[in-house]
Amino acid sequence: MVVRLLHRAHVRGAHLHLASLATIGLCLGLWIRAKTVDQDERGNAERRALFVGLWPPTLWVIGDSLAEHE
Repeated sequence: MVVRLLHRAHVRGAHLHLASLATIGLCLGLWIRAKTVDQDERGNAERRALFVGLWPPTLWVIGDSLAEHE
């Protein structure tokens, strides 16, 4: 159902694959930034980076499903 809705919205598998790679870069950027903040904020910044790090596999699998649907 989600794949059909994304296909109707003209989202292609390559778009989600690129978004997946972009979120890897975002995660790395957030992780590096977490090392520069003070100790009080570091835990929250690291959790944010780890949360964003969970997105790439999900986006990649949805992109694969869209590519098969195309």
